[in-house]
Amino acid sequence: MSRKYFGTDGVRGTVGTMPITPDFIMKLGYAAGRVLAQSQPGTARPEVLIGKDTRISGYMLEAALEAGFAAAGVDVLLAGPIPTPAVAYLTRALRLTAGVVISASHNAFQDNGIKFFSAGGNKLPDAVEASIERELDKPIECVAPERLGKARRLDDARGRYIEFCKSTFPNDSDLRGLRIVVDCAHGAAYHIAPHVLHELGGEVIAIGDKPNGLNINDGVGATAPAALSAAVLEHRADLGIALDGDADRLIMVDGTGQTYNGDQLLYVMVKHRMSQGPLAGVVGTLMTNMALEVALKRMGVGFGRAKVGDRYVLEMLLERGWQLGGEGSGHLLFLDKHTTGDGMVSALQVLAALKSSGKTLAECCADLPLYPQVLINVKVKPGYDWQKQAAVLAEKELVDAELGDSGRVLIRPSGTEPLVRVMVEAASAGTANTMARRIADKISG
Repeated sequence: MSRKYFGTDGVRGTVGTMPITPDFIMKLGYAAGRVLAQSQPGTARPEVLIGKDTRISGYMLEAALEAGFAAAGVDVLLAGPIPTPAVAYLTRALRLTAGVVISASHNAFQDNGIKFFSAGGNKLPDAVEASIERELDKPIECVAPERLGKARRLDDARGRYIEFCKSTFPNDSDLRGLRIVVDCAHGAAYHIAPHVLHELGGEVIAIGDKPNGLNINDGVGATAPAALSAAVLEHRADLGIALDGDADRLIMVDGTGQTYNGDQLLYVMVKHRMSQGPLAGVVGTLMTNMALEVALKRMGVGFGRAKVGDRYVLEMLLERGWQLGGEGSGHLLFLDKHTTGDGMVSALQVLAALKSSGKTLAECCADLPLYPQVLINVKVKPGYDWQKQAAVLAEKELVDAELGDSGRVLIRPSGTEPLVRVMVEAASAGTANTMARRIADKISG
């Protein structure tokens, strides 16, 4: 599919510039409403749920989306600030036509975006996104007044999702005796994550739980775990949990302040699941550390690399009939627990594994020494294609030859920002950094 507006995770950009403007978002709501109405079986009115994170622009975009859906004859439920995976869960639980999230995930507050979930709580298929893009090229033709959509608040959205999260934790276990710091990134889980952990018996210290519309992901959360490490040490906590702005990512910290990324946390879960029975396979991405792939092969577990993005991990899991997958960035999928990546549910799965094994994160990951991996993001102009740059291709070929079997190179454009990402894995961090910089300099030049 050739995408004009949709990236790997919905429509995203800087607020006030195309496509994140009130008029375009209203038209997006209308176009999506038209497509959803056409797919609605029988005579039932389509009904969608809209959730958002804590960005100040969420108020404006929510109103624009609501207007667009109403013009298309679609009813709207407004959940307010709530995690992305909560929208996926509630859409499925309430038997709605679709779910919509207003969020730019881990980005700063100046950005925002729109992503959709199907009735089953999954990301929309490419074909549906293509249909929405085709509708965007048509003018808005408001339905007859008697068919206009209505909107109402879903007042118990937060409580429903808290209970769902708790239901994914073993009934015969709890978090008593654990002091846990949770970093909510001043994002959508600020009024949810602390309650989940507390109601399961944990002693909870919350940071990043005071959103003001402008501070989401600002020096806190899964993309800035130093704040969590410092808080764990300050409060002498046993563990730390960091979520991102829309709470679909997870990074954890142990009692010594050591950080554990998505690859390591996925490994902890694989070992736990294998203690309960055989495991067919796990899906990572092109960015997954080679150490995890090697370890899984040693354990007799199949492994597949999907394109970067949790939607592609999900697609491969469904194709192969597997349940576990994820990314080093902290998007983890447990399809027997949820249909999409969920930072809070993922944290509970890791905590359950630690409680069951009686081991620390360090002990569980002791036999997974990660390969040094360096990632450099290079800002580029929109439409830049690194594969058409002779200097970049030549430098990549030289680095590949020098690394041989002791490392690898991955160059890819971001699906959400005007960036080209250069990743190099090598036997030493110094080598990886030097070689990544050599390639990045060719891109920026």
